[in-house]
Amino acid sequence: MGVGRRMKKQGPPAPLSEEHFANLKRKKGLPVDDVPAEPSSNKRRRTAATPEKSTKAAATSKPAGKQSNGAKKAPAVLESGKKAGKVVKPKKAPIPEAESDDEMDDEFDLDNASGSDVDMEKLGDDFLGTDDDSVYDSEEEGGKKEKFVFSDDEDDEDDREEKLTAANIEGLSRRLDEKMAREAEENEEELREEALQTNIDGDKPQILGDEDEEDELSTKTKGLLAPDLQMLRTRITETIRVLEDFSNLAEEGRNRPEYTNQLLQDVCAYYGYNEYLAEKLMNLFPPREAFAFFEANETARPVVIRTNTLRTHRRDLAQALINRGVTLEPVGKWSKVGLQVFESTVPLGATPEYLAGHYILQAASSFLPVMALCPQEGERCLDMAAAPGGKTTHMAALMKNTGVIFANDPSKTRAKGLIGNIHRLGARNVIVCNYDAREFPRVMGGFDRVLLDAPCTGTGVIAKDPAVKTNRDEKDFQQLPHTQKQLLLAAIDSVNHASKTGGYVVYSTCSVAVEENEQVVAYALSRRPNVRLVETGLPFGKEGFTSYMGKAFHPSLKLTRRYYPHLYNVDGFFVAKFQKVGPTAANAVLANGKKDQAVANTAAAAEAQSAVIDKTPIAADGESKEEDDDFGGFDDGADEDYIERAKRNAMRRRGLDPKALKKGQEKKPAKEAEAPKEAVKEKTQDKPKEKVKDAVKEKTKEAVKGKAQEKPKEKTKEKPKKAKGKEKK
Repeated sequence: MGVGRRMKKQGPPAPLSEEHFANLKRKKGLPVDDVPAEPSSNKRRRTAATPEKSTKAAATSKPAGKQSNGAKKAPAVLESGKKAGKVVKPKKAPIPEAESDDEMDDEFDLDNASGSDVDMEKLGDDFLGTDDDSVYDSEEEGGKKEKFVFSDDEDDEDDREEKLTAANIEGLSRRLDEKMAREAEENEEELREEALQTNIDGDKPQILGDEDEEDELSTKTKGLLAPDLQMLRTRITETIRVLEDFSNLAEEGRNRPEYTNQLLQDVCAYYGYNEYLAEKLMNLFPPREAFAFFEANETARPVVIRTNTLRTHRRDLAQALINRGVTLEPVGKWSKVGLQVFESTVPLGATPEYLAGHYILQAASSFLPVMALCPQEGERCLDMAAAPGGKTTHMAALMKNTGVIFANDPSKTRAKGLIGNIHRLGARNVIVCNYDAREFPRVMGGFDRVLLDAPCTGTGVIAKDPAVKTNRDEKDFQQLPHTQKQLLLAAIDSVNHASKTGGYVVYSTCSVAVEENEQVVAYALSRRPNVRLVETGLPFGKEGFTSYMGKAFHPSLKLTRRYYPHLYNVDGFFVAKFQKVGPTAANAVLANGKKDQAVANTAAAAEAQSAVIDKTPIAADGESKEEDDDFGGFDDGADEDYIERAKRNAMRRRGLDPKALKKGQEKKPAKEAEAPKEAVKEKTQDKPKEKVKDAVKEKTKEAVKGKAQEKPKEKTKEKPKKAKGKEKK
């Protein structure tokens, strides 16, 4: 391909044809005027080149082979006296869309043109400083100059920014301010439209429809069709706004229950709750806070891991996980072992650190009960519902594997997972047992601290288990609180009030319902006057209710703590801490609704002792108990002391008052209480002596009869006296 004149003289490129600009306009959808057919002679510039130069140029242009569309060019035949325009005739087909500079140079190359009448001296080197009419300019036909447009700049022409200079900076800033103001106005207009334009004129929002006519939304929901979520959300926000300023925004003739019922129906339709649970949750908060609570339950809580301080430190664990591509940070200033994970390129449940027991996946709210319990080293603790072992291993870490922890769970299948976590995390001071926690005081007692994370409805972890929205009904809120009350009484009875370092019980649930929290605590306070609520020691949390729906609770319930997902970004939780200040009364009703059988048995034994019972062994016929026997017999008085001491120790281990045995005896006069004991001792001692006397008398009578026949009567009279003397001895 030959070298064009533009490359030789570094001049501007040859102007494009009008047809090229017409094609560009067609591509952009602009109106295009009819493009007149141009003669072939006008497409080439006339030059004053000598015939020698023209022949050289023609010779160099012959190798130029192809056009942009792939069609070969016809070779130019040069003859003296003929113009080059007659040799090559342009086709009427449209020019291709994209053309390279080299191809354009070949198409409009001056070297392909020849003629003796072409004069180069008339034109300048750059074709600009001439007024010759022989030069064709495609922009002159349209009457206005068109800007050169290339394929790369066609789409970006509108977005092209003006270059910032000192002269135009003020104008550009003014235009930018106008643009921002215009966008702000558009945003405000959208907000006003979403709010049904209720704030523009101050009109009262029309939320409630007529009683006779059902709106389209209610018919859709009743027909099990998909409701309009945008309309539902708008109506929820408007109803909340009306309830907050009911006196000014409520419609005439409408009362607050009507708006509340409308809000309840919209919440059930929008979030998918059953009506009973939605109403119960809405009663806990003001309308706007309830809306925030429902919104928070739609988003999952952040993933949190707890560092196992028995095997590693939090800083070392964080560095190891960061090296594996995990993005994390401390869960907060309130915890020294928690790490919050934002993003991870590896599964957190399969890393070498997890398998080595350096951490455990555990919700942040599950740290709180153990932090409130605060077990000390060397203590004897009980976790009544321990599976899957997060709280148990946390207690073992705080105790530094000292003392002993009894981890109980009534389910054997869940206990298997508990055992696995205990072994993986290296907790060596844990004993796993499988009992019904309500019967645990009979099994074992005398603990320094007891943790009860009771089973609940799970209304605080709806984000983790959305099935709670529809599965929980009124029956669940009656059965589970009853079980929780029994478990709490059993936990209180299992604690040793005389512990030097403990005597504490922590009760927690993952629920926000009052029936499972404040009402259970109030029941325990009424049934066990020997316990009281104390500070939990937690750095944050909302105070518990002291009154709810017309019910008033003990003022000390403000010491309990509540946790909500929309306030603290943790699962909904409740924590209460008790301290046992005295022994459980002997006549107290236990967790199973019955009185303590051990106390009843001791009372029955005390009554049985008051009756006269002959416990002396029956001797065989013809046998007598000699006085000089090596075995000295039983000491009933010493045995009774041992028995009473053992009973008192057993009652102390169960957390019962050992003085309860003496309370029944104190009611009787002291003389009446002592007289039966003396009578029992005298009778038990006299009966063996009387039997011995009778046997001796019979033998002496037989001996006297046998000897009376041989000896005189005087000797027979002395022997009974000697026998009597022996009996006296």
